[in-house]
Amino acid sequence: MTQKLNNISGFTFIKNGLSLGYPIKESIESIEQLCDQIVINVGFDNPDLKDDDGTYEYLRDHFSGEKYIFLKSWWDPKISSEGLILSEQTNIALEKCSGKYCQYIQGDEAIHEDDIEEIENGIKKMELNREIDGLIFNYLHFYGNVNILKYTRNVYRREIRLIRNNRGIKSWKDAQGFRNSLNSKIKASLISARVFHYGWARQEQVMNEKVKRFEKLYHGEDFENQKFNYERIWGLKKFTNGHPKMMNSWINKNKNDLDIMALPMRNDWKNIGLYLSDSLENLTGYRIGEYKNYIEI
Repeated sequence: MTQKLNNISGFTFIKNGLSLGYPIKESIESIEQLCDQIVINVGFDNPDLKDDDGTYEYLRDHFSGEKYIFLKSWWDPKISSEGLILSEQTNIALEKCSGKYCQYIQGDEAIHEDDIEEIENGIKKMELNREIDGLIFNYLHFYGNVNILKYTRNVYRREIRLIRNNRGIKSWKDAQGFRNSLNSKIKASLISARVFHYGWARQEQVMNEKVKRFEKLYHGEDFENQKFNYERIWGLKKFTNGHPKMMNSWINKNKNDLDIMALPMRNDWKNIGLYLSDSLENLTGYRIGEYKNYIEI
């Protein structure tokens, strides 16, 4: 274990964390070792900040002391285009960060304890090179269950999760990544640290409610989506490695009994180009037309 760095703020946001089955407590625990300060922004349904599903008190019960800064914020239903409410809520938390560097974590993500040293080494690299404003992490997207990965060109494989503070960097659009104050891409360095993303690994009935609520963030309160069901889609493969240790209890509690790999494959001829590009990536490591919300240096 390397000597701990100073001046690192963690930040996150969450709304309906309990009712939608988010591993938000575990997400925060996964960055505790790295951070000197953690800002937790909890969303409420009303401007008076009194109506939530118990997530605020749940997190206050688990995290106490000067290290943790709790915020309450209203999710205005009028902000329902392109998921902009997500970047707004992220930036509310980011503005309260006092650290020189800021480690972002969303409520369905976790960092593996084995990767903390790699993140610290990335920050040391940033100390030596002032051009680097962010660190790019590799993503593991679980789908249907925690032993199945979704890995294909239409799912992002990398994104910025640590940024330099006090340079006007902000969360952008639906909070997948970060941009400069004028919306230009920031310069970032790729490290080997992983983000374990459990957003699509919850039980089917919970996922159905989550998808229903999130579609409204993008399309408005009147939007009604079809019922969500897991399917065996292109790009799924077995995952046999270990998860972050703080996720063990959540995994056991939220395990999905559905065996997705036993379902018939859903074939969509519109995805023939996806099949071909994924095959090329498997052979060469090169992803055709990969969208990068950053300038890699």
